[in-house]
Parts: sequence; C-alpha cells; structure tokens
Amino acid sequence: MDGNLNALTTIFTEFYYWVTVVFMFLIHVGFCMYEVGASRRRNHMHTLMKNIMIIPLVTVTFFFFGWWIYWAFPNFYIFGGAINWDAGAGNAPWAETMGTNLNDRITGVFWAAFLLFSWTAASIVSGSVIERIRSSALWVHAVLIGSVFWIIDAAWGWHYDGWMVKYLGYHDAYASGVIHAIAGGYALGVIMVLGPRIGKFAADGTPRDIPPHNPWLLTIGIFLIYTGFWGFYAACNVPLISPEVIGGEITGTTWTATNIYLAPTSLSGITFNFLMSLSGGLMAAYLVSKGDAFWTFSGGLAGVITASAGNDLYHPIQAMIVAAIGVVIVYNLHQWVERKFKLDDAVGAVAVHGYAGVVGLILAGFMLWGAPSSPFEGFASINPVGQTIGAVIMFFVLGFAPGWGVAKIQSMMGVLRIPEEVELQGLDFADHDTYEAAKASIIEADKAHLAAKLSA
Repeated sequence: MDGNLNALTTIFTEFYYWVTVVFMFLIHVGFCMYEVGASRRRNHMHTLMKNIMIIPLVTVTFFFFGWWIYWAFPNFYIFGGAINWDAGAGNAPWAETMGTNLNDRITGVFWAAFLLFSWTAASIVSGSVIERIRSSALWVHAVLIGSVFWIIDAAWGWHYDGWMVKYLGYHDAYASGVIHAIAGGYALGVIMVLGPRIGKFAADGTPRDIPPHNPWLLTIGIFLIYTGFWGFYAACNVPLISPEVIGGEITGTTWTATNIYLAPTSLSGITFNFLMSLSGGLMAAYLVSKGDAFWTFSGGLAGVITASAGNDLYHPIQAMIVAAIGVVIVYNLHQWVERKFKLDDAVGAVAVHGYAGVVGLILAGFMLWGAPSSPFEGFASINPVGQTIGAVIMFFVLGFAPGWGVAKIQSMMGVLRIPEEVELQGLDFADHDTYEAAKASIIEADKAHLAAKLSA
C-alpha cells in the first residue's frame, strides 16, 4: 500500500507541474501579444522575433548553468557562506536526473516550471525597451537576467534553505521580489542607458503619450498574462508532501500542499487571494488613472504582484487592500519618474513589475510582522527591516546594477541601440546592416507604383 501511495504521489506531482508549465507558457504568449499591441507599425515582427528567441537562448543556458545555481547558491553570498557543491552536482547538466530516465520523474517538470519563471523575467525587460534596442543586445540581457541574476536571488530568497529566509526573515511566497522586483530593476538600469524613443518627450521635456497600435491585441495579451500568472501561483507550490520526507522538521503531521518554503498551504487559499488582489488592483487602477484603459488593465497585474509576497498568508480582504494600495503608489511613482528623469518605460514594465514588487515586499513586512518566514526551527520571522533589505537586494543589487552596467558596456561598444535612421524607418523594414539597401528598394517600389498609376 505504501508503494502504491508513493507511486500515485509521484505521478500526481509530475502531472501537476507539467500542467502548471503549460499554463505558464501563456504568460509568454501574452507578453508577445501585449508588446506587439503596444508597439507601432513596422516594429511588430522585430518585437515578436526578439521575444521568440528568448525561448531557446534562456532555455539552453538555464539547462547548462541556471538550474545548477539555484541548488548550489542558497548560502553563497558576498560576505560569507559557501557553494553547496553536492546539491549542485545533482542538478548539473550531466547529472542522471537531468535527462531521460525512469528513476526520476520530477526533476524535468520542476526544472521547466523554474525555466518559465526565467522567460518571464526576460520578457519583463523586453517590454520596456521596444522599438529601439538591438535584438542581439536584448538577448544578452535575457540570458543574464533569465539564467543568472534572477536565479541567484531565487536561491537566496526563494529556497527553503536560502540565507535571506534564515537570517532576514525574508518571505516572498509568489515572487513579488524574486522575479518581478529584480526584472523591473534590471529594466530600469537598461532604459536609463538606452534612452527614450524618438518623439517620446517634447522639446520642453513634457512626456508624450504613445498609444498602443492595437488595443485589442494588447487586451487579449494582458488576459493571457492573468491566466498564466494564475498557473504561476500554482507552480510556486509543492502539490503534496509528507513531513517525514524532509526529516519531520516542517510544521504539520499530515500530507499537504506547501509553498516554496515548504510551509503548508492550499490551492483554495491562493485562489481567493489571486482573484481578490487582481480585483483590488483593477479597481484602484481605474480610479487613480481616471479610467485610462491601458493603466486599468496593467493595474490588475500590478495588484497581483504587490500582494504576491504574502498571498499565502493574507486574508482575501487584506490581499485586496494591499493590491489597491500598491497600485496607487506604483501609478504615481511611474508618473513622477517619467517626468523627473525622462525615462521611457514603453509598457510600464518597471512600474508594474519592479515598483509593485518592491512595495509588495515592504508592505508584507508590516502586514505579516512576527509571522514565521519558514516552518523550519531557528529561522527569523517576517519583519519590515528584513523585507526592506530584501527589496533593496532584489531591485538594486541584483537588478538595477547589473542591468545598468551591462547596458553601459554595450552602449560604449556601440551595440546597444539601433541607429536613429533605422528607428525612424521601423525595425521591420530596415535591417541594422542593410538600411541603405532597404531604403533604395522602397524608392524603387514607390517609383514603380507611381508609374503604374500614371500608365493606368
């Protein structure tokens, strides 16, 4: 009977993660549609191509070293700690579990769930830089944020043995910080070097609104992101686990679902809180933006992201209120940063993901003050100081600083931004290296068209 139960548990867990990965794939579909809807004519295929190529580049690099980092780095940090070589070895690309075998049915689908998180981090950066970045430059950033920096912060703050959880009391159940704050901070660093789109700011510095080219595509995209994000919430849980599996140290005596820190939770709880935080974000965004459709749709996502840090512990009403507060702060902060620093965050990615993630971490520190960050004995409890330090590490140390630094190097090498004439022409119509040929072909086509009309 015990053997049958273990077999059913394994099969259920395998299928559970497989299904969540399929749902999470919709996040990437949604980002593609959202970015294409937001971009202007003659930039659509370039936008799609840079997003599509995120998939193979991040997947391959995550297989070779990203997954290893998660298991090897939980207690390796700047001022101390050590790499866990044994845990890393079991998840290296040449390990038995990292390939087709019948002895391990979980690693592949669990790896894939984290991989989809990596795609999400890269896509967040992608949205903020549309219409002006070289594809090759974006792909370098995609690999770095997707297979290096976000997975380092996941090892530190989203691992049951992570040092931030142990010593800071850091708690981030559904990734306000470990995906969204870091990706938003990274995007901010890149656009600070990249500069705004041509025409974004008037001569006096006043920001101009560049409306989405296709609001219907944008709307469908955001709804797909909502759907995939719901699957993302499920993927952040371990579906079924016994305390005895990890030595009986976790809270509880019965089989249960757990969050990423192995504390008991349930799909029922996250369903309440996902929908209530989505609703709180939508309502607050509608009010604060005075009915602006773009910000209302994005505000729903920002609300979920704000509440995500504590959505395993919040009451549904708390989740709604936290989401609403976060959206009001995020919207006003975005408007102020845009006017003050003349930064062009094309789809509001820095605000919706980065600012919302930071605000969500800090609010969770106050709302959940004193609650256990983890079910393990001796770990620090949740507190405002630990959450704030965690937010700084996520947004600035592992996000903004690397994004700014790499973009600065690319800019100095002349490989970051497309030429001005190409940007004016449109990235779909003028390849970076064949602009003159493209322009000549346009002229010839126009002449032929005019000649045909005259002869008719």
